[in-house]
Amino acid sequence: MEYKDYYQTLGVAKTASEDEIKKAYRKLVRKYHPDVSKEADAQQKTQEINEAYGVLGDAEKRAAYDELGRGHQYRAGQEFRPPPDWGRGFGGGPGGQQGGFGGAGGFGDSDFFSDLFANFGGGGGRRRQAPQKGDDSHASITIDLSDTYQGATRTISLMVAERDPHDRIVTRERNLSVNIPKGVTAGQQLRLSGQGQQGAAGPGDLYLEIQFRPHPRYRIDGRDVYQTVPVAPWELALGGEIEVSTPSGKVNVTVPAGSQSGRKLRLRGRGIPGKEIGDLYLLLEVVLPPADSEAAKQLYQTMAREMAFNPRTGG
Repeated sequence: MEYKDYYQTLGVAKTASEDEIKKAYRKLVRKYHPDVSKEADAQQKTQEINEAYGVLGDAEKRAAYDELGRGHQYRAGQEFRPPPDWGRGFGGGPGGQQGGFGGAGGFGDSDFFSDLFANFGGGGGRRRQAPQKGDDSHASITIDLSDTYQGATRTISLMVAERDPHDRIVTRERNLSVNIPKGVTAGQQLRLSGQGQQGAAGPGDLYLEIQFRPHPRYRIDGRDVYQTVPVAPWELALGGEIEVSTPSGKVNVTVPAGSQSGRKLRLRGRGIPGKEIGDLYLLLEVVLPPADSEAAKQLYQTMAREMAFNPRTGG
């Protein structure tokens, strides 16, 4: 089979721009169109022009055709055998149509063109739709604050749709074991490859959005954690060291003397771990001992007499 020089067919240089190729093509189509041309071979010429533009007018095909020309030297009359993987994935002419701008004469009848595209487009027809992966699925997973400090493995249950042997859509429960990496934050998505909807080219992915289970003592803001710490009145008034159980373990914290309920103590680097570690804020909350005995009542009465404290006046 004889190698065809499509650039020569259109009368343009191999370095011609897209506009130059298009102009040359339109000019030749007008010249050789069977309805207006008096040339004896107008029909054949039009077909050759359309065929050439079918390759050079498509940037993807042209690049592959140029690569073919660089890798193989052909002379007139030399048998042409394209590489088996050349041009994989291409379809027909510009925009998937045959005949191009001229509309007269397709380019699928050429042996040269057909051999180039025989393995990947149906011999110059429309581009085949490649098999698609299934859709991605999205769900949420609720974890404890301690899970992000230490990492954890959790099992989740999902309802998935699938076809039964009778080609009916049914739903079933599927359990998945999920690794919770250390340092995840609320709103972050975990990607589980291949756990989405099934498709012709394989399943999509599953994306799990992290949510934290509400806790009466913890409030999360990004990587910072706010923790309410109950303290006795004398611990606030006199100050001293107290032991606090935090999400990362027990710590000893010094309460400054004269602190008030609501005071905030900052522990740097004790928030949610990660590349940028958050901080832990301890919010002191006074808790009064109950006056549930005669001794306790007497202590409160003594305090009321001796201290003469009025919280509504500040003294």
